[in-house]
Amino acid sequence: MTAALEVKGLTTRFDTRGGAVTAVNDVSFTVEKGRILGLVGESGSGKSVTGFSIMGLIDAPGEVRAGQVLVDGSDLRGLSDEDMRKMRGSKVAMVFQDPMMTLNPVLRVGDQMAMAVRVHRKMSKNAALEEARKALETVGIPSPAERLKAYPHQLSGGMRQRVAIAMALLHSPSVIIADEATTALDVSIQGQILAEVRELADNTGAAIVWITHDLAVVSSLADDICVMYAGRIVERGTAAQVIGQPRHPYTKGLLESIPALHEPGTPLPQIPGSTPQLSRLPQGCPFRPRCPRATEICAKTPPEDTVDGQTVLCHHPLERS
Repeated sequence: MTAALEVKGLTTRFDTRGGAVTAVNDVSFTVEKGRILGLVGESGSGKSVTGFSIMGLIDAPGEVRAGQVLVDGSDLRGLSDEDMRKMRGSKVAMVFQDPMMTLNPVLRVGDQMAMAVRVHRKMSKNAALEEARKALETVGIPSPAERLKAYPHQLSGGMRQRVAIAMALLHSPSVIIADEATTALDVSIQGQILAEVRELADNTGAAIVWITHDLAVVSSLADDICVMYAGRIVERGTAAQVIGQPRHPYTKGLLESIPALHEPGTPLPQIPGSTPQLSRLPQGCPFRPRCPRATEICAKTPPEDTVDGQTVLCHHPLERS
């Protein structure tokens, strides 16, 4: 398989009054064409900042300090601001948690989508509207021609999110980054959109990075999973490996807190404590204060251990059976 997205040593830092905060710390992963990577972790783990860093959307006082972001072999970090704007939408696109970050409330859906098409391709408005109609049809929106005439407030939350995904697909990008794209939707709509995203990856060959805090979501959607904690990827592997045989104690804790895996009415196991402030990370392994397997050696930087392609950053990884 050919890699559509390669992230190598990505590091993003924010210089704040309280000191320097490294929100993304030496992050590396690869997503092949037609595959979905789940980027998972608690709030504050660095998932969304990773997505924004890939898109070149980090504003001051933040800055991408190191690393490469290769899309179809081209390093986005070497592009000028103008060239990067041309790449967004055409080669790499993003779907936000709130579709209203994408949609203008005072413009009809069709007008917005047609403008997005014509930014990158020279064509008439009618031709652009036809492209928009096809994109809405692709994401399962009924009567797409009628929906083009609607304003965003006239659509349901699930329909607006489908429109946002359709806009990301307008130029058949190689990479789509979805940041908590179904979190605000009810379970039935979420399930429909996840099924459509899986079908889109299979049919279009797009590489998708699905950012979420919910391991239950990516267990049925993703081909591969990266687990983030305190700005670092602490475990990565195929979905079957990470879900079936987690090797990092943090991953195991996330899985054990999924309600569906427990009898109704029984207390859910919890990971003790809370995510650390990135400006005050503990020495060595950042998960050490919350980890039931921590020992004195965990005050040192954990080594990277790989078994059958499953990589973990831990002094005391769980054994595979």
